[in-house]
Amino acid sequence: MTSAAHDTARYAPPVRYTPDVERPQPDEGETIGKLEEQFQHILDTTSESYGHAVRAVHAKAHGIARGTFTVAPGLPAELAQGLFAKPGTFEAILRISTNAGDILDDSISLPRGLALKLLGVDGERLPGSEGETTQDFVLVNGPVFAAKDAKAFLGNLSLLSKTTDKVEGLKKALSGVLHATSAALGAVGIESATINQLGGAPQVHPMGATYYSQTPFRFGDYIVKWALKPVSAALTGLTDETIAIHGRPDAIREDVNRDMVEHGGTWEFQVQFNTDLDAMPVEDPTVVWDEEASPFRTVATLVVEPQAAWVRGVTDKTDDALAYNIWHGLAAHRPLGGINRARNETYRKSSAFRGNYNGCPMHEPATLAEVA
Repeated sequence: MTSAAHDTARYAPPVRYTPDVERPQPDEGETIGKLEEQFQHILDTTSESYGHAVRAVHAKAHGIARGTFTVAPGLPAELAQGLFAKPGTFEAILRISTNAGDILDDSISLPRGLALKLLGVDGERLPGSEGETTQDFVLVNGPVFAAKDAKAFLGNLSLLSKTTDKVEGLKKALSGVLHATSAALGAVGIESATINQLGGAPQVHPMGATYYSQTPFRFGDYIVKWALKPVSAALTGLTDETIAIHGRPDAIREDVNRDMVEHGGTWEFQVQFNTDLDAMPVEDPTVVWDEEASPFRTVATLVVEPQAAWVRGVTDKTDDALAYNIWHGLAAHRPLGGINRARNETYRKSSAFRGNYNGCPMHEPATLAEVA
């Protein structure tokens, strides 16, 4: 472990969780209702086009793999919270994806996502996940969310909804322009989450990236953001590698499958404590939490042995049968902030639509043996 024993004496103590750290907007319910309408528009559009329902966001998977998630022994008290209160090992399944709600040629540069589902997790559950034993983490390869609140999220989603299933050639052209803009900004140390979301994200290899929750979560007595960081040599060797996408519509899937077969990987799961509610706001996930003030600290390790990450006609079915939602989990890790509140029912309704449309109702697996 590189960070669990980090010297915290020179850092401010973590903020204690209380329900009043969240401050919902008065009209938040109305905004969430409009978000649900936009999600439904995307679902209706893509299912009609494909004859098959896909996710309203992160529709295209690039790889699915099984592994083990091991909570570190000997964690200090502030890190021994919720799921991490005692050492143990859980079965895990991860999904690497791109954030669009339609299935696009990989030449269109968009942020990558990594969803992680742990199985056999016992404890008091979040509302809506009673009776389940899974804990989901939904992560993106950038530290901040592209919208500061539910209203801004609605604006972004409305724009994406209007472009869903439109002429792919135009998206490729736009992506090329935005990618050049993003690269120019990056050269002077500026990163734009909005440009990345619209098609200017770097074409990085997803197995070499660090993934972030972007939004905050309860961590037992405290408040944190999550990160999943590659640490095995085979993965860190991919950190600066870009995918050659020319003439390869499924280039990312092909490269992920190749590298997962060759070497699998090891990641560290980390938490970053909120130590100042003003500098690290709960309700605005566009603000980076300063790692100098509060570093990420390792609490667990994810190990994925070499395996096929995509088998045509097999992995597709596995992908259809699984849903990932930050509200699948323990009450000790409650999602916090307006963006997370907005993702609750919208994501549930999206997965329910997929299950009903495809004739494969969603259920949370208890063991990996239940996953096709």
